[in-house]
Amino acid sequence: MNFLIVDDEPLVRRSLRRALEMKGHKVSEASDGTSGLEMWKQQKPDVVFLDVLMPGLSGPQVLQEIGTARGTSKVLLISAYSGDYNLETAQKMGADLFVAKPFEDVFALVTIAEELIQRRS
Repeated sequence: MNFLIVDDEPLVRRSLRRALEMKGHKVSEASDGTSGLEMWKQQKPDVVFLDVLMPGLSGPQVLQEIGTARGTSKVLLISAYSGDYNLETAQKMGADLFVAKPFEDVFALVTIAEELIQRRS
């Protein structure tokens, strides 16, 4: 599977990348919403881990910009600001799931992402 991680926190990107690559997945990273949007359009990943607050475009702005070009990509919206965001608000924005940071178990998060793709197939 092809994954895109769009997050301005290097530790988040690094931990997700390691967990995904350990399971044999291809991973790309972007450190801001603007470059994340361009990578998404070019690569058409299976799953996008998308942070809410970032330099450039925010996660919700990226979702709005990608629109129908999203294709079949599944989106996990991630944020440390879980008071303002939850599954319901994430889904209204076009995401499939919401995950609060910090992650308790990054490997469980990878499994959840893999299951999203399997449900699509």
